[in-house]
Amino acid sequence: MSQPALINGNVEPFSDLPPIFARLLEAKAQKGLTFEAIGKAINHDEVWVAALFYGQAKATTEELAKLGELLEVPTASLTEEIGESWFPRRGLGPVPPQDPLLYRLFEGVLVYGTPIKALIHEKFGDGIMSMIDCKVNVERKANPKGDRVVLTFDGKFLPYLKW
Repeated sequence: MSQPALINGNVEPFSDLPPIFARLLEAKAQKGLTFEAIGKAINHDEVWVAALFYGQAKATTEELAKLGELLEVPTASLTEEIGESWFPRRGLGPVPPQDPLLYRLFEGVLVYGTPIKALIHEKFGDGIMSMIDCKVNVERKANPKGDRVVLTFDGKFLPYLKW
């Protein structure tokens, strides 16, 4: 049996979230499960599951029941803390981010955001990419100089209306 993983609920990002989120991550670690494995069990993508575990997505009562059964976390605790009456407050943490990986993603938007915006406008017209109707994928790509991280944001284009 693996050692219990303890998550400090008093530090970022958990200090702003219901305590059940730390408990979910502890249960995930104790079971030795990945976000991908949990996603397959509850019929969702690994990125959505990770977003749920960090309070950035909303699960249905049925999804919480499946999650509780899989992780052996009481469904009553899940529905009480993050059930129908709870809604995500998306966008955790300070700006700029303090975590090095999050800072590099932030830096990528600062450096490449305007060029990406120009390319989207050039290819699609005046509008935005939805982050609501968006799928995110994280892949590992082998490279002799060191493996690469491939991030894909597959978002719906939303043109600005004219009236």
